[in-house]
Amino acid sequence: MNSLIDNVQRLFDMLGRMIPEWGIALLARGAIAYTFWSSGRSKVSGILDLSDSTFLLFEHEYNVPVIPSDIAAYMATYAEHFFPILLVLGLFTKFAALSLLLMTAVIQIFVYPEAWNVHMWWALAMLYLIRYGGGKLSLDHFLWK
Repeated sequence: MNSLIDNVQRLFDMLGRMIPEWGIALLARGAIAYTFWSSGRSKVSGILDLSDSTFLLFEHEYNVPVIPSDIAAYMATYAEHFFPILLVLGLFTKFAALSLLLMTAVIQIFVYPEAWNVHMWWALAMLYLIRYGGGKLSLDHFLWK
């Protein structure tokens, strides 16, 4: 039995060495950047002109408290463009991931509380980036090594 456990452990050790940390960070950065960038692009026409449907969504469907719906529409749309760019570059990765994690919390609590099964995966990737940073293939690594 110990031999089987030792062999399984060796297999997992080998697989762990085959998956570089920078690859996990790059995948997490790309997945989160794509998710938010795509959402941001759906809210604009042209470069960054918010569409009428975006204002209607924020006014009638997204129940964001405290912030007026038109201001929330601009804030969310610009955040969905700015922070993914930082993540793709790996620049200020922890800050960008934290910002999008807070945005995800707002979405989870006030907008789509039933979508926790999607938001938890986003949160997992962002928590990884907050904890470990953008990895060796990031501007953060090259600028602040």
